[in-house]
Amino acid sequence: MITIVVGTNRKNSVSRAVADYYSTLLSSKGLENQIVDLVALPADFTHTALYENNGSNEDFNSLRTTVQAADKLVFIVPEYNGSFPGVLKAFIDGLKYPEGVRDKKAAIVGVSSGVQGGVFAMSHLTDIFNYLGMHVLALKPKLAGIERNFQDGKITNDLYNQLLNDQIDKFIKF
Repeated sequence: MITIVVGTNRKNSVSRAVADYYSTLLSSKGLENQIVDLVALPADFTHTALYENNGSNEDFNSLRTTVQAADKLVFIVPEYNGSFPGVLKAFIDGLKYPEGVRDKKAAIVGVSSGVQGGVFAMSHLTDIFNYLGMHVLALKPKLAGIERNFQDGKITNDLYNQLLNDQIDKFIKF
């Protein structure tokens, strides 16, 4: 099972729409997948599920278990202030350590309104995943100017579609 993680807890986010699109691409290749949207995180999880409260919040535990049980993970990562959303980092900090994602395989897709396509966000996240022992696929599509390249639930940019399909094909073999 491939689990797609929406890297923000913003309601009705573009990242969620891209995750839905990515899910359709996976399904079209016969790959079973599911989406974990951080919008489902409990509002108080940083106080009720981390550190000394680890394991105490059942709603958080459910999301954590889904991510940790995945065979492979795809992260749809929006660029926020030159990096990725803090809520994603807090979620990662709530995963079991060190075994939570160690030796899992991950793919990352960057999403941004700007011209860089989340390159710094993906770089920062890759550093964290490497520290945690996760193996990250080198091909990381950068979906810059996403509002201009996403209409009616679909990527309209041919290059972006090629990169996403290439990533999926490589991820299958990864």
